[in-house]
Amino acid sequence: MIHFAPIIRSAAICGAIISGTFFSNAARAEPAIWVIHDNDSTIYLVGTLHLLRRQTEWESAKLQKAQQQSSELWLEIVNPDDQLAAFPLIQKYGFDREHSLSNKLTPAQRERLAKIGAQYNFPVTGLESMKPWLAALTLAVLPVVKAGFDPSAGVDRSLFDEAKKEGHKIVGLETLEEQFRLLANLSENEQLDLLESTFDDVEKGAAMLEKVAAAWMNGDTKTIETELLGDIKEHDKPVYQKIFAERNARWSAQIEKLLAGSGVQIIAVGAGHLVGPDSLQTQLARHGIKVDRY
Repeated sequence: MIHFAPIIRSAAICGAIISGTFFSNAARAEPAIWVIHDNDSTIYLVGTLHLLRRQTEWESAKLQKAQQQSSELWLEIVNPDDQLAAFPLIQKYGFDREHSLSNKLTPAQRERLAKIGAQYNFPVTGLESMKPWLAALTLAVLPVVKAGFDPSAGVDRSLFDEAKKEGHKIVGLETLEEQFRLLANLSENEQLDLLESTFDDVEKGAAMLEKVAAAWMNGDTKTIETELLGDIKEHDKPVYQKIFAERNARWSAQIEKLLAGSGVQIIAVGAGHLVGPDSLQTQLARHGIKVDRY
């Protein structure tokens, strides 16, 4: 599936769009959760990791309680594993068959790409017809898979499966096509900046992912912010604005409308969306909505 978190820090997309990120096999987790209350509504905000190791025990008592109370689950997209829907969209938005990727790269970038291919035994020639953003997402998965992480074991997938089993309503904050179009609409220079950032992360392997995973398990939002958003805010500001700040602003407007109704909902988005100066909580505060750590 494709959603923003697998792009790891590079776009910290690697949830949103292929989503937010990571994993661990540590002890039972206590991930950060926030809550919004009004007279007839309760909304829980859960930061997710889109990839986990299968043996990870991450469902805390607080999250289980929220699941028991809720009757509606909101995810970034309705079905985080809809490969059939993703394939034609990748074909539509992800390829440039008239201009090869190599011709868009500098000699130094081509050399780095070749080294990454050798490091992971990955045939980089398969990227030649891809636009830089799709090449970035494809490469971002390499250290994740090598380290044994499984998208089908991610938090989003588990929350989706549980909600479906309980007969809860499942809603998407955006569509899969909107996510792909967002990346495809980045300028070529922005896409190349994203690819360059991905080179940095892939060369480092799984170490950064493990660090983020441990922080997520412990509810350490400061480390998540530093590791996921630090470089992208500094070096890829246009990408940061489009992937994080602007999406968070749109989602906050949707949540404001949701609060006009009633009931208990869980909203689960990549962990990078719930940290930093443009976090979803900050955007909600601009609507006069108070968000508390649960």
